[in-house]
Amino acid sequence: MALPSPSQIAQALGKRVIGQEEAVREVSVALAKKLAGVRSGNILLIGSSGSGKTTLMQAVESLLAANQSLTNRSTVVRVHANVLGAEAEQGQPGEKLLLRLLNRARQQLGPETGIGRLLDQASHGLVFIDEVDKIRARLGGQPNIAGIRAQEALLTLIENEAVPLRLPDWAGGETVSVDSSGLLFVCAGAFEGLYDAVYTRVTSGRDKGALKPVTVVVAGQVHEELQFALRDWLKNEDLFEYGITPQFLSRFDAVVLLENLKEDELLRVFLGSSASGLRQSQGYFTSQGLKLEVTQAAARRVAREAACQPRLGARALKEVFRRVIRPYEFEPHAKAVNGVVRIDVPEVERSLVAYRSGDSHASSSKGWDESAPIPWEHIHQEG
Repeated sequence: MALPSPSQIAQALGKRVIGQEEAVREVSVALAKKLAGVRSGNILLIGSSGSGKTTLMQAVESLLAANQSLTNRSTVVRVHANVLGAEAEQGQPGEKLLLRLLNRARQQLGPETGIGRLLDQASHGLVFIDEVDKIRARLGGQPNIAGIRAQEALLTLIENEAVPLRLPDWAGGETVSVDSSGLLFVCAGAFEGLYDAVYTRVTSGRDKGALKPVTVVVAGQVHEELQFALRDWLKNEDLFEYGITPQFLSRFDAVVLLENLKEDELLRVFLGSSASGLRQSQGYFTSQGLKLEVTQAAARRVAREAACQPRLGARALKEVFRRVIRPYEFEPHAKAVNGVVRIDVPEVERSLVAYRSGDSHASSSKGWDESAPIPWEHIHQEG
């Protein structure tokens, strides 16, 4: 079987990852090289919560798992950075990461596979590290020892050094040296606070005045505003100040900033993702012998409200939809007509107004006045 090209990999990943074309392309090229046995550079993904970093990792795992010939070419493990930090305090986190890869390779290839083959598979693995910003070298202006040790441990693996590994008892228990040069690392994090730090630098800090206001027209009104995008202003020095050491950052060939999801992209996630709040609620109503219908207009209204919280990304969808669907889920049959629970724009607006007014029960009130104005001034806009 011919190996998939980067464009074919990107097409497959794009079915699950919405609105992150640059990140998908970078990962697709790296994965295609890896499957072909060619060394590829490591990737650092920076993006707000809910922008699709973990979804991208999961999509790669699913793609590899779906085809045995691809599975045999790469073992994947996904580790939360906080776990690495905790293991760093205990010592030898690099060895523990290799053991994860070795155990995963044994699951893939079978327990009868020879240790030489398993070590080869593990040493050419793909390592996803979630929330890598949690192992920053400084926290609150103070050194973060666990973070420093975790970064150093990863450097040992990334720098292609011979890593000593004590084999588990089922493999004989001896200590061997593992060449980690074949590993590919994809690290991802939200880097909370980085946006604000860079924004402050270019608006009121040492680079004050670098960001120029632009003239925009909104609803016929002309005004000036600052249009700030982190990707346009981020420097390596910002990441150093954040707590990513220069030695660690230099081991990534690509630093990719994920985009905040816009209304149309959020709508696609809401309607199409199997993990969306809508799909979960529909499953719940089905279990109650009912059908949940959400009109296209209502779905778009949910997406528009979620877009007002750009730093929450797709997670904002669940928060907004929960406000709408909660009273219906509490009394599903009371809200049904001929076995169908139908949500349209008025039901969404009612819930949003009730939430802003602090009345969590108002959404189920029968005295709703559809002509009442919506207090748009209370919608929270994030930077």
